[in-house]
Amino acid sequence: MTTGEEPRGERHPAADRIRGAFAGTAIGDAAGWPSARHRFGLLAPWTRRLGRELDLFAEEHRVTSLPVPFALNQPVAPLAMGPSDDAEWLVWTALGIDTDRTDAFTALLDRTDLRARISVRSALDNLALGKRPPHSGHDNPHHFDDAAAVRAVAFGAAHPGDPDRAAERAAVDAEVTNSGDGVSAARAMAAAVAVAGGGGTTAEALGAGLARLPDGSAIRAVADEALAAALGGGAGAAPGSGTGTDRNRIAGGEESTAGAEVSAAGGEESAAGAEVSAAVAGLAAGDTGLWERARAASGVDPFGLLPALEDVCCDHVYSYGTAASATVPAAFALAAAADGALAPAVSAAACLAALADSAPALAGALTGALGGYAALAPAWRERVGVLAGCCLPELAGTDLMDVADTVASGIRSGTAGTH
Repeated sequence: MTTGEEPRGERHPAADRIRGAFAGTAIGDAAGWPSARHRFGLLAPWTRRLGRELDLFAEEHRVTSLPVPFALNQPVAPLAMGPSDDAEWLVWTALGIDTDRTDAFTALLDRTDLRARISVRSALDNLALGKRPPHSGHDNPHHFDDAAAVRAVAFGAAHPGDPDRAAERAAVDAEVTNSGDGVSAARAMAAAVAVAGGGGTTAEALGAGLARLPDGSAIRAVADEALAAALGGGAGAAPGSGTGTDRNRIAGGEESTAGAEVSAAGGEESAAGAEVSAAVAGLAAGDTGLWERARAASGVDPFGLLPALEDVCCDHVYSYGTAASATVPAAFALAAAADGALAPAVSAAACLAALADSAPALAGALTGALGGYAALAPAWRERVGVLAGCCLPELAGTDLMDVADTVASGIRSGTAGTH
């Protein structure tokens, strides 16, 4: 099939949304700055060594011109904007979707040419030692990352309209490499994509995802706050600003009058906050009415949401930005603020530099499934249509839409998701 061409013949009703989920993942993957770093791995090792030396030069000489991936005397094609790790691991999952998940990962043990997340590397080490899931995912220094959440898009796509089955299968896959929030994130992504793929609304997809995040978990707390911010509530004020500063400023003769004004304002804020909390809680319970009304009244757009979302999702403490408790809530909130549209959600997600390795891809997967492939910009459909093989070399040249169509064909024939 020619890249970007519409599939011919009989199609499952969800085929366009399945294609949208795959293409959306790849578009978000390509939009994040880490994609160029991943694709840099296709060039000779000395190019990356020179890059590290230039980083050191900039540090030692206090230079603000920062090096970017470059192709000195090398082919430049690998450094063109395009999909990288997230799209490739999604395709790997989809191609083996009916393979026992432990067997699928065990088959990778002798590979020396893979590039993978820390959770996957650690899980492979555990499998080599004879550990089986869930121990391979639990006894893992990155059990909390979002590697399984990216792979979960395949299970959501394979079960359009069936979030329970999608989440169940994604959890089985996730337990090989992850635990806790890492597994919950996979269940949430699979359920959300399944609802979107089945023709659900943005609110219905978000509700299905949120419902799979356990109460009291870190990822649920962040997701609740991020979604509240998408309604104009919750975080977002700069430290030291807002009502708290106003209260500290009140003194002497101003106190009685200004205090009454602050109390009134505080009462209004409390009422508004209660409405936002109720809307988010209702979303998780499957009642989207209050959420829809709150979204319509909020006026929050994805770019305008970023300051609040950065406060909620980015702690700037840990050395890696792939914690599932940060990236999945960010993706959900941006999908909400974009009302399910891919372009504004992915563009904003790519601005969250600390989360740009996967949040744009996750946002793209969900919004791509909501809007479908036909709604995507043709230039982007063409750009992400073929994989580079930067993490899984055997996938170089793979047509992304061929894989998506194979998933859709499996649903039509009743063979997808039989294990």
